[in-house]
Amino acid sequence: MNSAILTLVAQRIALGILLLFAVSALIFVGTQILPGDVAQSILGQAATPEAVVNLRRELGLNDPATVRYFHWLGGVLTGDFGTALTSRQEITATLMPRLWNTLFLAFSAAAVAVPLAILLGLLAVRYQGGLVDKTISGLALASTSLPEFFIGYVLIFFFAVNLQWFPSISTVYDGMPFFDKLKAIVLPATVLLLAVLAHMMRMTRAAILNVMQSAYVETAELKGLSAFNVIRKHAFPNAIAPIINVVMLNLAYLIVGVVVVEVIFVYPGMGQYLVDHVTKRDVPVVQAIGLIFAAVYIGLNIVADIASILTNPRLRHPK
Repeated sequence: MNSAILTLVAQRIALGILLLFAVSALIFVGTQILPGDVAQSILGQAATPEAVVNLRRELGLNDPATVRYFHWLGGVLTGDFGTALTSRQEITATLMPRLWNTLFLAFSAAAVAVPLAILLGLLAVRYQGGLVDKTISGLALASTSLPEFFIGYVLIFFFAVNLQWFPSISTVYDGMPFFDKLKAIVLPATVLLLAVLAHMMRMTRAAILNVMQSAYVETAELKGLSAFNVIRKHAFPNAIAPIINVVMLNLAYLIVGVVVVEVIFVYPGMGQYLVDHVTKRDVPVVQAIGLIFAAVYIGLNIVADIASILTNPRLRHPK
């Protein structure tokens, strides 16, 4: 690996770390300017003023905002997200199972969506302008134009209520058999799959079509190679960088954008946990989930940037 690649990779990582610190400040400020009083929300409207004052002192809410931010950030850097205000439990301990559930749902959807999107993109390029291309593009656009909550309720109506093939509530728990878990998440994973499939397929198609205009592809065609072999052996490998980028972006969306899907299917993941504690105004939990979502999104974007750098032939083989 040459110095130019190492420099670019180091720059991307440093930029990602700085961006994460900036996002942490925005999350903290955003939760602090929310209307209402946290102590009052916890104790209820019937609480006495003395009780509210004592709870504010106990929670450190009377300290300056900068002191509270750096105290929170210091805990985060050591893996301590603090204590939930409503349940008085350690946030890290209660959050980790939820995080694993969200990752399981997201990666299960991605395991089907990514190869399927690439395959459909290759077929669309192979039969460009034909019936197959138009059908794939039309169905992809139709699926992405429908909101996730609508697709979710339609799937519940047909496959959970009418046919009773899958449960309408996607309950998973520790020790649950793997295939039972897969069955429980079929419907929410399908909603996520349909949400990202069209974008990945169209970007794959566009990236390969862009490479197909290159001189070396025309040379391969003149040598008598079949159209599919030209795409598979020459066009697709050189279009891999933008495809990796779009796959990583959509994987980030699968993890960060699961809130609606988890609420619809009552799935015990990060999104459901976030909604529950937003309604309770449990600020430390909201801050922790927001920061984890931001870290995942920024981290996957960094991975996409690094993958693009490593697959750039001009950087790998400098003159």
